[in-house]
Amino acid sequence: MNPGIILNNRVLDVVFIAWFIAQFYKVLTSIFKKGKLDITRMWDTGGMPSSHSSTVSCLVTCIAIRYGINSDLFAITIIFAGIVMYDAAGIRRAAGKQAGVINSLIEKIPLFIGRAQYNKHFSKEKEAKLKELLGHTPFEVLVGCILGIIIGLLFRRYLQG
Repeated sequence: MNPGIILNNRVLDVVFIAWFIAQFYKVLTSIFKKGKLDITRMWDTGGMPSSHSSTVSCLVTCIAIRYGINSDLFAITIIFAGIVMYDAAGIRRAAGKQAGVINSLIEKIPLFIGRAQYNKHFSKEKEAKLKELLGHTPFEVLVGCILGIIIGLLFRRYLQG
């Protein structure tokens, strides 16, 4: 069997492809939505589809193909994938919503304490907004999961050969 490209590991090759496709889709959608190229979306979290979900579901699929669903590796990866996807749709999404509320409150501070008092204590450098797009909707996680499984299945021969 020939080694893979990334660290001589074919599973890593295929998992990277799943991650790349999910992230590149975000770049493409930013072009269509905003009318300009936003390459930072390649490394951003959140949005459609979940690259976390596509990565771990592809990993599970690759391990199932290479080692079977009765293997210990499959058990480890499926539990790992479940935790990652739950975190993406649950905890990280909630943190993003909280960041939105905090950002909204920070914008309203001048209304409560007065503009002069606000300018005295807060500088523009301190007004950086918290990142709100951290997690995913359950649908974004599902689409990422399906994408990862499809990518793993498409590379079945590569993984077996």
